[in-house]
Parts: sequence; structure tokens; C-alpha cells
Amino acid sequence: MVQNVYLMERNKKIGEKVVINFKKRFFEAYFVETKKEALEKAIDLIPQNDTVSWGGSMSVLEIGLIDHILKGNYNVINRDLAKTAEERTAMLRQALLCDTYLMGTNAISADGQLVNIDCIGNRTASLMFGPKNVIVIAGMNKLTTNLQDAIKRAREIAAPTNMQRVAGKGLRQTPCFSTGICEDCTSKDSICSNIVITRLCNPPKRIKIILTSESLGF
Repeated sequence: MVQNVYLMERNKKIGEKVVINFKKRFFEAYFVETKKEALEKAIDLIPQNDTVSWGGSMSVLEIGLIDHILKGNYNVINRDLAKTAEERTAMLRQALLCDTYLMGTNAISADGQLVNIDCIGNRTASLMFGPKNVIVIAGMNKLTTNLQDAIKRAREIAAPTNMQRVAGKGLRQTPCFSTGICEDCTSKDSICSNIVITRLCNPPKRIKIILTSESLGF
């Protein structure tokens, strides 16, 4: 418990500097200490009656934001309610025009850049263009020293771990599911079709980042 206090203090000092670096790159960015504060800040940033959707994100789930949206006064595009693959694809396309899009990130570089890996590209597409606002929820466990380490983290930690979740549902099978290590595969089941670096927010403040001292996702 004592060690956690020290870790939180260390994360706060580093996280506040990362937020400054995000702002230099025209992101709207906030540092909070807990998951509860991350949820509260996210709620503050989403106007009532907004059309809201999200990408696959454990971080967004872990802070309770999806539950809040589903119970709140929002217009929701929830792809998980789709009854067919065609309906799901249609919802993913509709999400590109929503008011607020929620997502996590696979990695963050200390100088304020985001790195994300995506399969069909719906999440990274929404990050880059379409929704009026994007809210990114991230724990300090996503932080790396530099951009190259962020890319490495996304490929060698986030993607193989996410594959354990996806393959566990019987959806896909790749070498990294068996080994736990990125094999740089070209499998038809690969979830690493797109690797996107977001180095600037354009237009300014469209992407809003909530960075919390606690660990979120993988």
C-alpha cells in the first residue's frame, strides 16, 4: 500500500509533464489520479443528448464509462447490439459521424504522441476523422519513453494481449495467440492491419485525452 502511494506520486509528476506535451501538440489533455476521477472528467466532456459510440477498449470499460453512457441521456450507437455482421458494419460506419467517440490507446510516448494498432481500421479512422470529438482514456501503464518504444509497446504488448481476448472468443487465431509474442505475421486473422501515429491534433482540441495515474487496459 505504501509503495502504491509512492508510485501514484511518481506517476503524477510524470503524467502532468506528459499532459503539457500533449497540449503543445494541440490535444486537450487532463491528468487525474484515479479511475473515478477519469470517469467524472469524461462525463463532464460529453454533452447530454450527444450521439455517442466507442471502439473496443478495456480502459473505457474499466472506468465505468460505457455503463454510464448506456444509462444516461445519450443517443447511442452500440455495435454489440447488432444481430448480423452486416448490421455491425453499418453501425461502425454510423459511428464515424457521431458527436463523441470513446476509445483507449495502445501506447503513449512521453513527448505526447499516440500509437494505435487496429484491425479493420474503424477505431483509428474515428480517431483521425469523422466524430466531432474523441475522448481517449489512458492509464500511465501506456506511457513509454519515446515514439519507437511506443510503437514497440503497441506491437509487442498491446496487440498480443488483445489477441488473447479476441481468440478466447473464438474469433481469430494468429501466431501471437500461441506464443504471446509478436511474430510480425501476415495472417488473415491478424489484428495489426493498421498502425497509426497521431503526432498532432488537428483541428486543435478535437481529441481529448484523460490520463490517469492508475493502470488501465493492456
